[in-house]
Amino acid sequence: MPLPTQPRTSHRPVADMIGRAERCILVIEDERDIAELIALHLTDLPARVTLASDGPSGLVLALQQPWDAIVLDIRLPGLNGLDLCREVRARTADVPILMLTARSGELDRVLGLELGADDYLTKPFSVLELQARVKALLRRAAVTAARTADAMAQAPVRIEQGPLVVDRTQRRVWLLGAELVLTPREFDLLWHFVQHPGRVFTRTELLADVWGLGHDGYDHTVNSHINRLRSKLGDERADAAFIHTVWGVGYRFEAAA
Repeated sequence: MPLPTQPRTSHRPVADMIGRAERCILVIEDERDIAELIALHLTDLPARVTLASDGPSGLVLALQQPWDAIVLDIRLPGLNGLDLCREVRARTADVPILMLTARSGELDRVLGLELGADDYLTKPFSVLELQARVKALLRRAAVTAARTADAMAQAPVRIEQGPLVVDRTQRRVWLLGAELVLTPREFDLLWHFVQHPGRVFTRTELLADVWGLGHDGYDHTVNSHINRLRSKLGDERADAAFIHTVWGVGYRFEAAA
């Protein structure tokens, strides 16, 4: 299926995420009763809830406008939730995604988190827990946006580390003069690293600083993004040029001269 043409990233202004009473939430769920139940209880947040009942229409809606959160079922007709999550994350790192999975779908949950989901909830679930999870994601997103805005106000717009050039304003990266194509989250991770050369970050710290997650359990999310970023940078595990593994601790960025 051809994907809609959309900007690769759309950072929502902090003012849009903080101090606004009503949120805009997209629910992509093919079981009508469940979708309507979710919408009913999320409206109480308060929020304006839009429903999609299949993968293709859900993807179009997800890319059509900025959302405060997306609730996404994995098992969808036309385009499954994992592929949909991947496409959304390729275009924006900002929107919080809560994935709904079957109780037995542990692999799906792991894949969903690796592809960029921020949290998951297993069916059947309590509507009170659903509300709590979505509220937590909204709070995290607002705090992360505020911290990012403060950091961007103070940080340089362009950093050069050896043969690597990272431009925050354009959100572009060049290695030895050739431009690299990074996802929004990969860019955010790299930008965080290049601002702190030589500093060792644990996975938990990276989750808090880059993803805005304040809880444990998603270390594999960091691992998978580090691996993909290393691949694009041409890093060899045994002789990394940029992202170095500090065994038993985490990762350190240090560009070769």
